[in-house]
Amino acid sequence: MTPAYLPVHADTEVDAAPNPRLAGERLLVCVGPSPLSERLVRSAERLAHQLSAEWHAVYVETPAHARLSELERERAGRTLQLAEERGATAVVLSGRGIAEAVATYARNHGITKIVVGKPLRPRVVDFLRGSLIDQMSRRTQTADLYVISSARGKAPLPTPVTVTPQRPWRRYLQSAALVAGTSLLGQPIRPFIAPTNLVMLYLLAVVIAAIRLGRGPAIVAAFLSVLSFNFFFVPPRLTFVVADAQYLLTFAGLLSVGLIISTLVAEARDQTDLAQRRAAQTTALNSLSRDLAAAGDLETIMQAVRVHVNRIFNHEVTLFLPEGDRLVRQVLDGEMQLDEREREAATRAFRDQQVDGQTPSTGPLAACYFPLKTPLGVVGVLGVNPGDGDKPLTSEQRALLGAFASQTALAIERAQLAEQARQAQLLHETEKLQTALLNSISHDLRTPLSSITGVLSSLLEDEAILTEETRHYLIETASEEAERLNRLVGNLLDMTRMEAGAMRVVRKPCDVQDLAGVALSQLGDRLRTRPLEVDVPATLPLVPMDFVLITQVLVNLLDNALKYSPADSPITVRANVVGPFLEVEVADRGIGIPAEALERVFDKFYRVPQGTGMSGTGLGLSISKGIVEAHGGQIRAHQRGGGGTQVTFSLPLRDLRPGQNEVDA
Repeated sequence: MTPAYLPVHADTEVDAAPNPRLAGERLLVCVGPSPLSERLVRSAERLAHQLSAEWHAVYVETPAHARLSELERERAGRTLQLAEERGATAVVLSGRGIAEAVATYARNHGITKIVVGKPLRPRVVDFLRGSLIDQMSRRTQTADLYVISSARGKAPLPTPVTVTPQRPWRRYLQSAALVAGTSLLGQPIRPFIAPTNLVMLYLLAVVIAAIRLGRGPAIVAAFLSVLSFNFFFVPPRLTFVVADAQYLLTFAGLLSVGLIISTLVAEARDQTDLAQRRAAQTTALNSLSRDLAAAGDLETIMQAVRVHVNRIFNHEVTLFLPEGDRLVRQVLDGEMQLDEREREAATRAFRDQQVDGQTPSTGPLAACYFPLKTPLGVVGVLGVNPGDGDKPLTSEQRALLGAFASQTALAIERAQLAEQARQAQLLHETEKLQTALLNSISHDLRTPLSSITGVLSSLLEDEAILTEETRHYLIETASEEAERLNRLVGNLLDMTRMEAGAMRVVRKPCDVQDLAGVALSQLGDRLRTRPLEVDVPATLPLVPMDFVLITQVLVNLLDNALKYSPADSPITVRANVVGPFLEVEVADRGIGIPAEALERVFDKFYRVPQGTGMSGTGLGLSISKGIVEAHGGQIRAHQRGGGGTQVTFSLPLRDLRPGQNEVDA
């Protein structure tokens, strides 16, 4: 989990009364970049355990935070992480002063005990700036204050600020040039303005230096302004001798005001920079959250994370997800190479649920690995490689990437739960289909089998008394029922092959008249007493199709027409060319299909609920649709004017091309 960032204004009033909604002991420990902060955390943990109290670890980002070295920022981040691992609520506050921010947070969260470390700085600094302990005791009167000193061990030397590539000495030269320019500007107007009024020009130079160049150059500008004003404008000019002692007060005022202005402006600038960084982080998190919320599957989530990390940090990304007892790389970006040590670091991050890999203090690995933690466990590991030599990730980058990892973990968990729900729903639907199939098959198999069994029993038991005509009728009945049973089993096998992707469509140029003739011959006995209209012109072109499968489609459509229309009603089979397609239609004058069921009749196991008593599995039209669509065609049903149903399927007339004559259905 990433520490929460909360803005706290330094001028917030702190009430004396605690929050009445919060009860019980609550402990707060203030941490910072000092090496002694880890000792504070452990002491606070022991105290919280003794009191059975909830405890918070707080770090306050003041304007001085911008002047810390990267190692000091990293140390503060590690201290917060240590506190969080030991059960604390880790929070990063932003404010002008530590005491004000901590007091406001303590009041809002009902803190009863505060643990702070004694600052390691000279007494003269406490005299000038005020003691942090005194400020805390005055502002947190409703909470007990525990002060832990460093008397047990010698504090390490302060960490020097790392040298930045901007060459800061240039800013000091620019500050001196700004003061020199101010002195030149004052020369033409010197005869017309009293020297004391020229002080405002130098104050303006100090303000500009503070805004554009920073605190240090502004302080240098304040001292140089005093010297330049004395040298160029105070009589006797061009010397540092002061004839009038009253100018000493002017010098002191100029220096004091310059220092105060430079400090205030620099602090305002630091806070503005901090606010801008926080706003940029918030915008980045909101953008990622929006894209993750819109992502519907795991692949989209992983691509969203890759895009955002690349766009904001310009770093290489890899993502690991668990499969069984090992981590499997899912996303790899750029030229990022993963050797065995990198994989071990990712595995440790997943196993220990802690960030592993590159840090500013120890950077033996190329990438930094963030565990994707959720309340239900770890769902993966996010690896980020700065890709710019040995430069490690900064503490702010690590904090933001930690937030990215938290958002990503929740999105992945949501996608996995959604997939589990989908699989459960699919299993439920499959079970329903299996139940429907068993119910249907149990009836549809029993009917022809009962008929066949009855016929064979009659032939065996009553063979002596049966006439030749009766015997022929019984054998014909058994043959029809066997054929019906064969079609039923064939449909079931075809549906199984289609769902498994094992049905292969082999398209070759075929004659449409042959297609109609073979289909009609398979139903010859049943069509014998029916008025039949066949309109298949001999001029139709050869059509690329799988002859056996399309014949089955036509047989299924004719079978439906026979079952759901009166015995003496006509059936029409018609074929013609419409644009780039061959259209074949089968029409009857039966009971018809309700308008609301025209689309559903092609669903598996669906039968129109009209109480006709006709048996069927609801597979024939579904199989026909699959076969036709595998050919690149379409199938649709219509209500026929004057009653009945018309089912039309179309097949493309396109020429065969290499590699297109075989497809999987």
